[in-house]
Amino acid sequence: MRPAIVFVHLACCLALCIAFYPFQPAWLQEKANARALQRDGNDYGNGAAAARGVTLEIEQRARHGFNSPAERAERDAGLLARKYGGPRSSEMNTNGAVTKRMNQYRVQEAVASEQPLTAGIDQDGTDYAYFIKVELGSKRQPLYMLLDTGAGSSWVMGSGCTDKACAQHDTFKFAASDTFHATSKDFSVTYGSGAVQGKLASDTLTVAGVTFDYSFGLASTTSSDFMSFPFDGILGLSMSRGSNDNFLEKMTAAHKLEKNIFCVTLNRAADGLNQGEIKFGSTNPAKFTGDITYTPLSSEEGEWAIQIDDIAFDGKKAEVGGIMSYIDTGTSFIFGPMDKVEKIHRLIPGAKSPNGQIYTVPCDMDKALTFTFSGVDYKVYPQDWISPKNAAGECTSNLYGHDVAKGSWLIGDTFLMNVYSVFDKDEKRIGFANLASSDSKSASSSGSGPIKTTMGTASSTATPSAATHQADNPQSSGNPAGAVGGQETPSGVDEGKPKETSDSAAIGDHSRVKSQAVVATLMAALVVVFA
Repeated sequence: MRPAIVFVHLACCLALCIAFYPFQPAWLQEKANARALQRDGNDYGNGAAAARGVTLEIEQRARHGFNSPAERAERDAGLLARKYGGPRSSEMNTNGAVTKRMNQYRVQEAVASEQPLTAGIDQDGTDYAYFIKVELGSKRQPLYMLLDTGAGSSWVMGSGCTDKACAQHDTFKFAASDTFHATSKDFSVTYGSGAVQGKLASDTLTVAGVTFDYSFGLASTTSSDFMSFPFDGILGLSMSRGSNDNFLEKMTAAHKLEKNIFCVTLNRAADGLNQGEIKFGSTNPAKFTGDITYTPLSSEEGEWAIQIDDIAFDGKKAEVGGIMSYIDTGTSFIFGPMDKVEKIHRLIPGAKSPNGQIYTVPCDMDKALTFTFSGVDYKVYPQDWISPKNAAGECTSNLYGHDVAKGSWLIGDTFLMNVYSVFDKDEKRIGFANLASSDSKSASSSGSGPIKTTMGTASSTATPSAATHQADNPQSSGNPAGAVGGQETPSGVDEGKPKETSDSAAIGDHSRVKSQAVVATLMAALVVVFA
């Protein structure tokens, strides 16, 4: 019965967008539960952070109330959304003005950056969900929005929403904004088993120091799935157009960017000093070393999807490439077809799985995985692809055999923490580079750097500092590749400096998953479960 239920969850995922994918393995659930106990004991860290003005931040906060890693993984594999945190207590005044609320989640703040159009990426210490801080409306109400390269639609929870999920989040007090405009157009987005509904609206949005008019979904109904996560909405960064304005197009029109790109560096909690950042319009040479190697997009529908050459373990290729890989900031881990995930783990001594979906691996494994794009290798270290020990003393692999993007890889933050990522809308390509030395930490990282932990709300802020370069460059593997896409359902350079290169390899033929086939698969799964 249980495998059938899992299959239904996965079928739901296939029918929807490669966006906001909230997969919560057991080890992460156990961490969240432990943190919940600490909160009950009033162990709140270092206090609230001071407001920092207008910057874009990506923050991580833990979720709560789940069981083992495997059960958490199954649950999240059934949701096509992304990761969030538990309830937050609130204080509201009676005149509708924006007020602060006590936040029960630890936040590791990023150090401040002096770069233009740049903001720090904060996190809660679990390397799970990254979201940005925006300011909405004439009163510039701060809200957290999930940074999601897999979504074309953006939305926030509205103050008129009375669902349990909204009660546990900051909601947009639109009545207090002098620039708010309502419409009669319906808004609806489904993420796996999660869904939001409401009306389209528009207001001023401030992101990374840029303010512009933006249309978005104002949610009046939010499913209980969102009770498990800390953000108040989703900011869609896909190139495709969802129910509302395309964010990248609107920001480019509002601020004449040097290039229509954004670049992401994700910091891992164990590294101590948080230097994660997101930058719009240009790259930050201080954050990477060597060349940025680009791979052209394979999707014509606007998804951030490229072809992967291969994945290797300890120098041994698994021969799992030649297919599309969705690069998704809204997904914590890595998901792929069961047969390909099995081929990778077959190379890993001691890897075991009861179902081909979740694998346990030796906790003392010290070998990196290697991901190859456009002939260039990028390492993912054990601290990222292997989970911490669970209550049973077992470690699980963060590569899961869930075919969420049918026949494709869904590559999230487990990989992205190890590279400098460039999402280039103008040239329709994604680039990766090795991180600069102060941003790149090996598996031996002790995390001994200073960590500022706060209990801030969306008005808490911080940004990153410049980093130095490391000497080693990516090594070529020589194998070219191709790419794929996903969908959402809404109703020259100086020598010695980093350089950018582009792959000219031809992209193979690809086909999208037809919605009719997906629906048929889902219906078949339902028959299996309920027959």
